[in-house]
Amino acid sequence: MRLAHWAVNAPLRPLLLAVFTASFVLPAQAADLITITRDALDNNAALASARSEYLGVEAGRDIARGGLLPQINASGTVAHNEQYESQGSTQAGTGIGTGTGGASAGDDRYNTVSLTLEATQALYDEVTRRQVTQAERQIDQQVYLLAATEQQLLIDTASAYFDILRAYEVLEARFAQERAIGRQLEQAGEQFEVGLIAITEVEEARATFDQSRADRIAAESNLQVAFEALEQLTGQRYASIEALGDSMPIALPEPSSRDYWVEQALELNPQVLAQQAGIEVSRSGVEIARAGRLPTLQAFGNYQYGDSDIDNTTGNDSSSQVGIRANLPVYTGGSTSASIRQGTYQLESSQYDFESQRRSSIQQVRSLYTQVSNDVETVEAREQAIVSNRSALEATRAGYEVGTRNIVDVLNAEQNLYNAIANYAEARYDYVVNLLSLRQQAGRLDVDAIEEVNAWLTGDEVNFTLPESGGNDRYEPALNIGAPPQPGM
Repeated sequence: MRLAHWAVNAPLRPLLLAVFTASFVLPAQAADLITITRDALDNNAALASARSEYLGVEAGRDIARGGLLPQINASGTVAHNEQYESQGSTQAGTGIGTGTGGASAGDDRYNTVSLTLEATQALYDEVTRRQVTQAERQIDQQVYLLAATEQQLLIDTASAYFDILRAYEVLEARFAQERAIGRQLEQAGEQFEVGLIAITEVEEARATFDQSRADRIAAESNLQVAFEALEQLTGQRYASIEALGDSMPIALPEPSSRDYWVEQALELNPQVLAQQAGIEVSRSGVEIARAGRLPTLQAFGNYQYGDSDIDNTTGNDSSSQVGIRANLPVYTGGSTSASIRQGTYQLESSQYDFESQRRSSIQQVRSLYTQVSNDVETVEAREQAIVSNRSALEATRAGYEVGTRNIVDVLNAEQNLYNAIANYAEARYDYVVNLLSLRQQAGRLDVDAIEEVNAWLTGDEVNFTLPESGGNDRYEPALNIGAPPQPGM
């Protein structure tokens, strides 16, 4: 009759959450937030991609710098040559030819070998020099983008972790609600059988029980989805995770000044800093385009060697040069001017992007600070709501026993209590996630911040096994009530 055994007396107690899926059972493996965070930093595909992108940008600086370093090139050819000549003769001025057309006079076949070796060194190349500067500024930008990716992974992992705990506590409350209303349905059925209440009250209880079951099924689904989200971030599946302790401090962010957090965001937020670095990258692009009008100066030295066996003779010759080569672009078809205009527009675009990111960060920090401040009061209010609803339920049950309240009042009071429990869990996890999000927007989210939150977890164990779909681990009220009478019968 009561096949499920769920500990529901204290849904907010420390817990150790374990998951059993229909396909396989995972071995017990308790994991806390910092362990899972480190797994994410080691295994997350998006972060690995960002790291590789950073290394690629860093290599781009060496590519650009190579144009300012000595260049040595060697080339050579080995060829077989065949030369054909044709001869013809006429009497000059007589118009009488001694032959009709040309005749082959002979041919020559010979082999040639040539080798060229040249070394150059840029003495003045402003385009290449400024390309190196742009590459260095791109590295600076990529450092901030990589930091932003890491911080986003930290907040995503923490959010996924606490979403699991949130879903579990909500599920626990829904199971408790289902059992309590199921017992109420049993009691209504017994009272109906002895004629104390009408069938309508039984049907009211049955409808409420069915709704509580639907709520529990939805909560189970949310928990499964939450675990899948964590697996996507870390590439690993966890059998259990630790829960948030009841002693978690609920307080305003320190320092408790919204302006302070805004200043931190403008100074430390990696997205803001990346956009600011992007302005310098675009400015370097304008400088490169303008440098296209400047001359280049290059020192060079070369050596050439040649050999052939023409006319069945052997011999070789060689030569060498040392000098300075200059080049001045006089007219490039307007492409240089167009490149300057293009770079200028890109610079303007990057400046607007920076301003947009700056405004967005300010707005998000202000909103998150306000939200965290509200969460502090909300958690306290939700906790008090549990006490109030529990007292209301007890009073309603007492009124029902003496006949001043009906079963609908009791059912509503039951639902209100467990909704309050679920809402309290939601409020606590909203506070934690919003606090971490505030630190992220302020550019102050790192592994140390995660360790601070990890200290709020507890190792006390409460095992949780998610029932298989279609299994027997469900609460079924013991009822033997026929269908309600139909009108006219």
